[in-house]
Amino acid sequence: MSIEIANESGVAVDEASIVAAARFALDRMNVSKLAELSVLLVELDVMSDLHERWMDLPGPTDVMAFPMDELDHARRPDASDMGPALLGDIVLCPAFAKDQARTAGHSLLDELHLLTVHGVLHLLGYDHAEPAEEREMFTLQKRILADFRSAAAEAERRAAQRLEDDKLLGAVGLGEAEPPTPNA
Repeated sequence: MSIEIANESGVAVDEASIVAAARFALDRMNVSKLAELSVLLVELDVMSDLHERWMDLPGPTDVMAFPMDELDHARRPDASDMGPALLGDIVLCPAFAKDQARTAGHSLLDELHLLTVHGVLHLLGYDHAEPAEEREMFTLQKRILADFRSAAAEAERRAAQRLEDDKLLGAVGLGEAEPPTPNA
């Protein structure tokens, strides 16, 4: 799965973590490993322009999703028999998301993970215009985010344990041998 990210927002964020959230959501939705996605982080003025041009709404927003026209809209790209597909673009606005994160009581990165998963679901054809659609999409979004957080916490726990194990093995002489130093 190819996920490209470009941060043009001027806000320092953990880009690898955003890509990980997108990859996790795509994997969870059984999207083809050959799928391609791009994530772009932009400034407020750029997001305002996009929001007005494409949604005919004034001012910036937090996330926009632009599905590729080449997808077969008769079936969603998360169908397991899909081949390679250009899913589209997710555009995030960290400056806008900062206030939402503060209001929600979590970090900017948590908010960007939520918005990334939200954008992925939009690219896969999910929407929240109607109450039933909103329930389906937001329930799925919440479940994917909870699973992502659990998987990330477990990976962090394992990495910390690996470091501790390596220290212990090194202390008793069972760690990896130092590479030989060349004689000068």
